[in-house]
Amino acid sequence: MKPVLVVDASVSVKWFLSAPPGEASAAAALALLEAYSEDRFSLYQPPVWRSEVLGVLCRLAPLSASRYAQGLLSFDYRLADADAVYLKAIELSIQLDHHLFDTIYHAAALLHPQATFVTADEKYRAKGERLGRILPLVSWKDALW
Repeated sequence: MKPVLVVDASVSVKWFLSAPPGEASAAAALALLEAYSEDRFSLYQPPVWRSEVLGVLCRLAPLSASRYAQGLLSFDYRLADADAVYLKAIELSIQLDHHLFDTIYHAAALLHPQATFVTADEKYRAKGERLGRILPLVSWKDALW
């Protein structure tokens, strides 16, 4: 069975927007995307994933957002159960004293028996790390066994 990853918008946006040369997280995001295209892992995403990524792309690259949307909409992934994810995210938000939207992705990973959450959001990662099944973007390969 393939590894399963949950990636948040902080990772996914880097697949579409150029980053400053040498930025480690941008290179890691592109390597993760390449591994996905090679079918080395499966994506398991919460219901808000595409809307959150598209919201950021509309704000940062309005002239390219429609083109980027076509790429994002072509991703093959398994959708997490919305009700279960939202209830778990509320629990995490209260437990970690953190914004609900950031906890949604971690909740999806924790509810899946094999998923690991990969994020470029270091503030959330530092808070959520004690709950497990979360990796910084630059260490995403650690989720592949």
